[in-house]
Amino acid sequence: MDDEKTRAGGYSSNRRRFLIGSALTGAMPLLSGDATAQPARASRTPEAHQPLAMTLRVNGSTHAVELDARTTLLDALREHIGLTGSKKGCDHGQCGACTVLIDGSRELSCLTLAVSSQQREVTTIEGLARPDGDLHPMQQAFIDHDAFQCGYCTPGQILSAIGCVSEGHADTPAGIREYMSGNICRCAAYPNIVAAVMQARDQMAGG
Repeated sequence: MDDEKTRAGGYSSNRRRFLIGSALTGAMPLLSGDATAQPARASRTPEAHQPLAMTLRVNGSTHAVELDARTTLLDALREHIGLTGSKKGCDHGQCGACTVLIDGSRELSCLTLAVSSQQREVTTIEGLARPDGDLHPMQQAFIDHDAFQCGYCTPGQILSAIGCVSEGHADTPAGIREYMSGNICRCAAYPNIVAAVMQARDQMAGG
């Protein structure tokens, strides 16, 4: 009986050693492969993130900047060119606070890469007023109708409203609400915004 226990104990011990040894042997190629792969990835990382020289034309002025290829137009405007009128709200293209005009069309600058905006004309809220200081009709209409409260979303609302009018979607209050629905006003100034867009629409058509 004792001999049987001894043999059983020896078998269990040998089996454990065998399984542990097999596991370590099987893991060695993975460990060695990962160890050799890491330096290769590390050597590529700095190269992948080298700044790119690019030229952005914003509000009629040319800006030479060096940016990571992944930099959004919003971050380029705010952090590298110094135009902070375009606001970073959700940073996911859901609130519209970052809306700018690119070649006259409204775009969400938080979802637009700066590198893709080269050779295009970008207009931000800072570029709307005339050189003599007169406000754009849409800016004046927002003031006339008190179409804001905290003002955080206002730059995006105004740029989007100009695009809405230019696209021909501002014929009716319902149309304005539909085509401005991507711009969220957490202060709920929507009735005043619609009234402002309708006023500016008539002034933009006449002038």
